[in-house]
Amino acid sequence: MAELLQGEGEDPGMRMYYAQLAEDPHILEPRNEMPYANTLLHEYAGAGETLVAMEIATLRPSLARRLNNSGLSPMHLALQNRDDLALRDRLDKTVRALMTVDVDLIRVKGRGRLTPLHYAAKIDADELLAEFLSACQSSIEDLTSRCETAVHVAVKHGSSRSVKVLVGWLVRVKMEEILNWKDEDGNTVLHIATRRNRPQVIKSLIGRVNVNAKNFGGFTALDLCDPSHDSNEVRRILRNANAKETSDPRRVTTLSDHLSQELGFSELQDRFFNVLGNGSNTKSPRDMILVVAGLVVAATYQAVLSPPGGYWQDNYSPSTNMTTATAGSEVGPHSAGEMIMSGTSLYLFLGYNTVAFLTSACTILVILLGLPSTLMLRLSVSFLLMNYYTSLISSFPSVTQRDAYPFVAILGYILVVAGFWVPEYMFSQHDKRHRLIDTPKRSVGNSVIG
Repeated sequence: MAELLQGEGEDPGMRMYYAQLAEDPHILEPRNEMPYANTLLHEYAGAGETLVAMEIATLRPSLARRLNNSGLSPMHLALQNRDDLALRDRLDKTVRALMTVDVDLIRVKGRGRLTPLHYAAKIDADELLAEFLSACQSSIEDLTSRCETAVHVAVKHGSSRSVKVLVGWLVRVKMEEILNWKDEDGNTVLHIATRRNRPQVIKSLIGRVNVNAKNFGGFTALDLCDPSHDSNEVRRILRNANAKETSDPRRVTTLSDHLSQELGFSELQDRFFNVLGNGSNTKSPRDMILVVAGLVVAATYQAVLSPPGGYWQDNYSPSTNMTTATAGSEVGPHSAGEMIMSGTSLYLFLGYNTVAFLTSACTILVILLGLPSTLMLRLSVSFLLMNYYTSLISSFPSVTQRDAYPFVAILGYILVVAGFWVPEYMFSQHDKRHRLIDTPKRSVGNSVIG
């Protein structure tokens, strides 16, 4: 039975390892008890012995996170040894195999708090870099001891392709804000790229970063253009992106400036609807508000489709010379499909119903502002407002339609403009100003500053 389990084509290194294990069942114990030392997993992973490394990681998973006396985990060591071209393919296989043991190994912090993701960005291991990002999205938020993201490391040490891989992934997962995070000196990736005179990297960053962010020395990226280099291209790119120098009289908004100002539209929206809760662990009431507002919208819209009294089912237009008209008849001229209700009752019903419909629909639109992937939903609500307006026009009684048409037409435009475009414009202006606020923007524990 043991021979069947071993298999005919078993790796020689694995047979040797299990022979050692049979001779000394405690072969892993002494090294495992030492806090910082090269374990067997370090040795086999650093040599690209994938099968043996996987067996050790399976028998003793904790060794995969253990750091040696150089501050490196087995995955770190495998990445570091990729300089040996003869072993590179084997080492890449080892790294990929260790990922299957525990995907969080990508986030193990070694010397200088560098994770395997930082190493991959540093040594231009583009394929591994892309696989790390896809396997563990949260690894992009890890910072080194210098508060550097993987993008900082790639701009400093890696190639333009590594930077493009990181930026392209951040754009696809809608995490471009990480490009504005600052290191220990307050430098964003744009500061680093400018200081190192890397125009191709700068081009990939323009449009996704705050070009006027200041580091802790008070300098913008444009201030860091080194006159000793041929920086004309870098300066031209930054100028075309409306970058400013510190001496520019137009002031860059700092975090303290922002906090000392009055609340903006989006902040008033959150405060009014209590979208973010009351500052404690209270659950946000957004879902409840959306449900109630949706029910009111549905009820009020249905009331327009089925008004009290219903609709006329025939056409009636009495002439002045008709002799068959019944004396004292109060039925006025009408057309099929028009509301039977008329006069003061009609205006009161439509007025109250329209106010309820408009306020509920606008509540939905305002709450959806700023939430990702809601543009089509906000457009559909605005078209519902237009459709409500069309229903009012088409079902008004013909006797009162001439007098009521200007009122209904103006109300229709107010519904569309006030309900969709005004909040949309105000939020876009707020979002534009918010993006220009110069904040540290970095991950601290489970939260993000800025």
